[in-house]
Amino acid sequence: MSESPEAGPASAAPQPRPAPTPEQPPARSGKRPPHERRRGTAPPAAPEPCDTAEPQAPPDTRTGGAAHLDCTAGVAGDMLLAALVDAGADPRVVADAVAALGVPGLTVRTRPARRGGFACLRAHVDRPSVPDRSRHLPEVLALLAEAPLAPEVARCARRVFELLAEAEAQAHGTTPERVHFHEVGAHDALADVVGCAAALADLGLLAPNAEVTCSALAAGSGHVTGAHGRMPVPVPAVLGIAARHGLALAAGELTGERTTPTGAALVGAVARPGPMVAMTVRAVGVGGGHRDTPEGPNITRVVVGEALAVPSAAVSGEVVVVESTVDDLDPRLWPSVLEALRAAGAWDCWTVGTVGRRGRPGRLVTALCAAEVRPAVTDVLLRHTTTLGVRWSTQRRTTLPRRVTTVAVGPPGREQYVPVKIADVPGGEVTVQPELAEAERAARALGWPVRQVCAAAISGYLREPPARAVPRQPPGHT
Repeated sequence: MSESPEAGPASAAPQPRPAPTPEQPPARSGKRPPHERRRGTAPPAAPEPCDTAEPQAPPDTRTGGAAHLDCTAGVAGDMLLAALVDAGADPRVVADAVAALGVPGLTVRTRPARRGGFACLRAHVDRPSVPDRSRHLPEVLALLAEAPLAPEVARCARRVFELLAEAEAQAHGTTPERVHFHEVGAHDALADVVGCAAALADLGLLAPNAEVTCSALAAGSGHVTGAHGRMPVPVPAVLGIAARHGLALAAGELTGERTTPTGAALVGAVARPGPMVAMTVRAVGVGGGHRDTPEGPNITRVVVGEALAVPSAAVSGEVVVVESTVDDLDPRLWPSVLEALRAAGAWDCWTVGTVGRRGRPGRLVTALCAAEVRPAVTDVLLRHTTTLGVRWSTQRRTTLPRRVTTVAVGPPGREQYVPVKIADVPGGEVTVQPELAEAERAARALGWPVRQVCAAAISGYLREPPARAVPRQPPGHT
């Protein structure tokens, strides 16, 4: 079993990792400086701040680490892991984190490959000789808690599995604690998730001031066979994660399962949807999937660099408004319609009451989205409601710059981490709001009221705001 899309059994025995060549970065015991994070590039003769060969940005424009996850051809756990290593994450750090799980024989390594004519790395998990088995969420979390992992690595891995459990629970009508992990709780997924968390930490992308964005995720097409039988692509867990975290899914001509649940959960845990932030690019990593598909390269790309500060000013741009008036739909179905709109890539959506022809009550449904996903949003309204037509228009909008940081809520040893969104208001003021879906998750884990979690997150930020949170312009809010 493998985590990359439509994986099959390996066609040959695992090959040993090639010996380092002179072009590869030298071995190290600590952190590499940013200029050494590009595979196959030697460090410059002098430190970059003193290098006058290129124009230098003003000293106060540089902020934290940044990355963009290009998932337009799909994403899986092993593909993202390989891309992060290709972008400069130390393979030894990844291997040590997987070894810390204490599963004898479970190791991960990478090797060069080609997909669609492009050079990439492939991640390969060596599984223990003992038979694998399915696990419940508490068992997976206990394994992570007992492993000697760095706090940020354990926290990231735990969040990924929680996202998977929540999505599976929603799909199967149960609770996250009772979810039976099959593919995503197996040895492969454990290695992929912990390996990715370690690689992200090694690249500085789990730091509080790091900025990680992601493209739309390739949805794929057709069917896939798993523990629950034959299912349509994208599978329910991928749709659930996308809907809950506002990830855009892009339809296209790519066949098969392009985005796996583990891949979607990793992206949802560490990235926010949107274009690449302004950054000085330091490295580009490419991770390949199992298949070499004819319709396009089966790869995930990661662009890593240093974020550049963006002035705190309102930004104007365009947004597509998709609407329809419906007067004959069962009112109980509207929540599922709104969820499907978010899963299709709508940034925001809502309904308001109206009175139609002959005095019949109805609902006006509105969705905001990018032009690229308008066909998918329109398709949802035509399929999920009884409407016979959909109208759309392009409007201008002005949005405030925003940034997101994570605040710990709860007693020591039981902390839950809630993202809070900070918006810069003209005049120097800021507004602070926790992400409600994450606050609800934390409230369930702590047994607190949601309002108490929200209040604790706000007060926690106001007590200790991060010194250099990166301003950003998320596309999904008005």
